[in-house]
Amino acid sequence: MTVRTFRDLLGARPFKPFRLVMSSGQTYEVRHPEMAWVTKSDILVGIDMEDDFIPAEFKICSMLHVTAVEPLESSANGDQG
Repeated sequence: MTVRTFRDLLGARPFKPFRLVMSSGQTYEVRHPEMAWVTKSDILVGIDMEDDFIPAEFKICSMLHVTAVEPLESSANGDQG
């Protein structure tokens, strides 16, 4: 995965929620474009979001370890991280 890939995903309008699948098997859901931030080598994903879209914490996901990006149903309620 590349920086451009994630910038495109986060900048898409309308935004389409997605799940990051890591090489460890761990998954992280990005349900809103403000839930993730891109650096040159990592994606920071906010977790434990509440209705105010402010994360309780975040996980650092190395782009080298992202094995897949899966689309999410925008109405689905899923477990994050």
